[in-house]
Amino acid sequence: MKPLPLIVAALTFAAATPLAFAQSASSVGAGSSSGGSGTVGTAGSGAAGGTSASTLGTGGTSTGPAGTSSTIGGGGSAATSDGGKATTSNRINENPNKLQDQARAKAQDGGTWSKSQTKTTIEKDGDLSSRTRSMSHEPGGPPAKSTTTQSVPATK
Repeated sequence: MKPLPLIVAALTFAAATPLAFAQSASSVGAGSSSGGSGTVGTAGSGAAGGTSASTLGTGGTSTGPAGTSSTIGGGGSAATSDGGKATTSNRINENPNKLQDQARAKAQDGGTWSKSQTKTTIEKDGDLSSRTRSMSHEPGGPPAKSTTTQSVPATK
């Protein structure tokens, strides 16, 4: 019995097949409510190769004898090494039914990329929600993905 050819074949296959990728994605969220007040927030990041992207969003509302007051915000950052492209954006929209923030970040260097997106909403009735989706990818394998959703019902 000659095990050597099997070992050589296994090592050749292992070297030609990427079994682990240097990519990651993670996200986290929190929220609470009490009385006429509530807060919510989520955040996340993705990283692969020389790219990284992170976003966060947070919102709060409080109702008292003088009325309702709400605040919302978010942001993101992206970075690359070796001359890739990094972009970020943040936009707040307000209409009679809701207050909404959307933060985006993306970094790309060739076929390697990372991105994150956070959307936070405060509804007119006081419901709060936030969702962060983060992803990263290196060529040769599936992307790493993470999603966190946090919801806080209105309390009166």
